[in-house]
Amino acid sequence: MTYLHVFPGRQSFINGCADFIADAAVGAIAERGRFVIALSGGATPGPVYERLAAADRRDRIAWGCVHVFFGDERCVPPDDTRSNYRMVREAWFDHTPIPVENIHRIHGEDDPEPEALRYERRIAGFYRSAGCPAFDLILLGMGDNGHTASLFPGTAALRETGRRVVAQYVESMTEWRITFTPSLINAARHVAFLVEGAAKAQMLWNVLEGPYQPDVWPSQLVQPVSGELHWLVDTAAAAKLGPGHEGQI
Repeated sequence: MTYLHVFPGRQSFINGCADFIADAAVGAIAERGRFVIALSGGATPGPVYERLAAADRRDRIAWGCVHVFFGDERCVPPDDTRSNYRMVREAWFDHTPIPVENIHRIHGEDDPEPEALRYERRIAGFYRSAGCPAFDLILLGMGDNGHTASLFPGTAALRETGRRVVAQYVESMTEWRITFTPSLINAARHVAFLVEGAAKAQMLWNVLEGPYQPDVWPSQLVQPVSGELHWLVDTAAAAKLGPGHEGQI
C-alpha cells in the first residue's frame, strides 16, 4: 500500500518525519527485538536526523537495538563534506548512544566496484540469509530529476535484477556512487520518501500522477513487494497534486 502524508510547514515536516522514524523504531524493536534502517543523504533529511537526536525523541528509542545502513553513498572519504555518512554522523550519531558497531557505513574511500560487492555481502551476512533481506525502514529522497538513492535517469542500475548493491559512474554528477538497487529497496517492510519544497512539486506530480516511465523518473521504480510505501511531504511539494490526495493512494 502507498500512503501520502502532507505536513503544513517546514517544522511540522521535520517533526513529522522524525516521529515517523521513531515510531517505526519502537514498533520494530517491540516486535522483532531490533530496528534496521537504511538512510538517505542529501539536504532534506539532515534536520530530521537532528530532531531524532533531541532528547524527547532520543529517549524513546533503545539505541542498542538499532542498526544503521546507508542506501547510497558518494565515493569519497568519510570526512569529505560530500559524504552522506559524515552528514548523518554530525547530525545524529554524535548525539545519540548508538553503538559504533551498529553503524554499517559504505566505505566510499575504497575502490567502488569491490566496495559495492563487500557491502552487499555485509548486508547478506548481517541478515544471515541468501534471500533478499527486508529492512524495517528505508529512507529515500527524490531529486529534481526524479532520481532516488543513486538511481539516476538512464543508468544501468535501474535495470539491475541480480545485484542488491552496485557501483556506477554518474555522468551528470561526474562522480562514482554506490547504491541499493530497486530489488533491495522494494523488499523492505517500509519505505519512506522525504520530499519538501516548491522546487519538487512538478516532479512529485510526475512520479505520483504522471505516466509510468521509470527510466526517466526512477523514483517510480519504488514499489514495495509486500511492504508499505510512504510519501512524507510538505504542502509546497504537494501543491500540484489533485484535491483530496492525502491518505492512502
